[in-house]
Amino acid sequence: MRKPPGQRAAWSPTLPAESAPATRPAEPWQHTRPAEGFQHTRPADPWLNTRPASDFQPTRPAEGFQPTRPMPLSAAGRPAGGAVARPAAPPSPPRRPAAAPVTPPNAEVHWQLAGAPGANLVLMPGQMHLGHHVASLRTLLGSCVAITLWHPTRRIGGMCHFLLPSRQRRPGDEPDGRYGDEAVEAMVKSLTTLRTRPEEYVAHLYGGADTMSGASNAKFNIGERNIEQGWSLIERFGFQLDGVDVGEDVPRMVTLALGSGQVNMRRGNGHAPDFLRS
Repeated sequence: MRKPPGQRAAWSPTLPAESAPATRPAEPWQHTRPAEGFQHTRPADPWLNTRPASDFQPTRPAEGFQPTRPMPLSAAGRPAGGAVARPAAPPSPPRRPAAAPVTPPNAEVHWQLAGAPGANLVLMPGQMHLGHHVASLRTLLGSCVAITLWHPTRRIGGMCHFLLPSRQRRPGDEPDGRYGDEAVEAMVKSLTTLRTRPEEYVAHLYGGADTMSGASNAKFNIGERNIEQGWSLIERFGFQLDGVDVGEDVPRMVTLALGSGQVNMRRGNGHAPDFLRS
């Protein structure tokens, strides 16, 4: 029967309470966990299936086993039977070879200077050089004597600076540039190696200042003896003497330019200083 418009039907429950199914059983675990036929996910004995009792084979043999760490330790932390075996120390890195000892001034390899190309060499007492690679040679003189050599065609130049005229050389003694005869002989040997002859060289002689006075001067006369030795050596080997400045009591600075063969000599003021005295 159709209700007239404007009237609402009375409320009635859509689901009677008696007929509604229960949403939660009275026993919460009645259906989720069966009482019979339950299978455990973890066995009661943990080692039942993971470690066989009869056919187990150890991974490390029982005989011949050497432990890497001693088992019994004392209270101090060391083994009761003896000292701890320390591992071998790693090999140390190779050491650099020791530097070669400094060659003494009277050794031939030291006082005969080679010189780098274009270098300006400064000769100390007892040293010499002869060649064509360096740019210039320079030395400072007192009672010592310097002899310079220059080849006009080959442009080979050289200089020696000796302190004493000569010595009593014993058999087996190495040549020493501190003595005039041995220094000039080494220069002649070098120029012969370069296929030149002594008479092709222009020579200059400098030095021989009088640095002593009184009785000492009369007894030793080092400067004068060096000058006489320089004259004698130039004449002996046949060099062409072109310039001389010797004697007196002043120091001298001598420079030889190998490119042009020009020799510059500068005199000092007063007597030669003490460090230039023989």
